Amino acid sequence: MEKIDAIGLLCPLPVLKLRKRMTKLAAGAEVELHADDPAAMIDVPHFCHEAGHSLLSVEDADAYTIYRLRKGG
Repeated sequence: MEKIDAIGLLCPLPVLKLRKRMTKLAAGAEVELHADDPAAMIDVPHFCHEAGHSLLSVEDADAYTIYRLRKGG
């Protein structure tokens, strides 16, 4: 699973970093994004919906949130 560290980055950088990394992956690949920007809670699901990816889970860690996604076809 591809892991992306976006901790310390503010909107829109976590989603831009996620988009850039996902373009290189095959359909069905899974990605884990670590982000502490509160806006990511809105931006990541919106990005998934618009780009056709699946948001598998959202989990709170100590000081950040873990988003698990699957790239759409």
